[in-house]
Amino acid sequence: MNDKDYLEAYKGKKILVTGGAGAIGSNLVRALAGTGAAMIMVLDNLVSGERWNLPDLPNIMFIEGDICDEVKLKRVFFEQPDYVFHLAAFFANQNSVDHPESDLDVNGMGTLRLLEYSQMTKPTRFVYASSGCSIYGSAAPLPLKEEFMSMHLSTPYQITKMLGELYCNFFYHHYELPVVKARFFNSYGPGEVPGQYRNVIPNFIYWAMKGVALPITGTGEETRDFTYVGDLVDGLLRAGHFDAAIGQEFNLASGKETQIVDLANMINDIVGNEAGINFVSKRKWDTKSRLRASVDRASELIGYDPQTEFKEGLAEAIKWFKDNWDLVNAAASFGPGMTSAVRDAKDKDKASC
Repeated sequence: MNDKDYLEAYKGKKILVTGGAGAIGSNLVRALAGTGAAMIMVLDNLVSGERWNLPDLPNIMFIEGDICDEVKLKRVFFEQPDYVFHLAAFFANQNSVDHPESDLDVNGMGTLRLLEYSQMTKPTRFVYASSGCSIYGSAAPLPLKEEFMSMHLSTPYQITKMLGELYCNFFYHHYELPVVKARFFNSYGPGEVPGQYRNVIPNFIYWAMKGVALPITGTGEETRDFTYVGDLVDGLLRAGHFDAAIGQEFNLASGKETQIVDLANMINDIVGNEAGINFVSKRKWDTKSRLRASVDRASELIGYDPQTEFKEGLAEAIKWFKDNWDLVNAAASFGPGMTSAVRDAKDKDKASC
């Protein structure tokens, strides 16, 4: 099989992408649109996604709504999608600590309802976006491999992401629903706006462009496995096609570690932010000092091979910020402390340089 022949699987198909207006979802939708899919239904409540993140194309249909809303679910599943990519989630760790019941409603009940409707309509594949940063806990040996998991988790988000995998397992074993569980690691790239509950890279880019010192929680020696969104999307498209993935869980990651202090310095250097770095107290739930995933299983099952070098992907993310600055700046939302820091910072309009 040609390396890109798997993209032909989506030609002429109906596809549902929940959370499709988010960073990963919008990039996935763009890629699916390019395959010649007949209809790509995007179900998103726009709590953390942005409508402007989606291209205006004839084969993309946007439905604003929540995955817990059965009226909306009946609307999209009436079309009997051939593929379901379930990316919608109550994101992320701190948000789930602050709002654990909402986290359970969305990540627990929402996922269960999607599985129930999928069981009734029989899609070719149900791809669940899990979280490698959640499943393995803080005591797993590196590199993180799929056979290890921990019951000692530190946030409701981690718990409900595992719950989603367990529900997927039930529907796979009991109903033979063709599920795939893709475990994401620290996605970054074009499409992700900054905010209080967002990932570190878009926040660092935003603050650097505002001339604010980048806050590092901890020593800065902590590492993460940052994975470019384009590589994640390629992994998802492969997961939706190759039969070897059915019933399996696997990491979608870069397989490399990057120190947070190095990340901050790189962003400050690229943007030209002279405010530097500010070390702050570590968050209680942040118990992982290092993250690095093995991608061997994904490579074996679906031919996953991340291609994007970190600095290259970082440059693409910063370019996206500059190209969409007015929209990004309007969408950014932070707590009072950081909002004040941004407001009081000098050279607020560095984004125009």
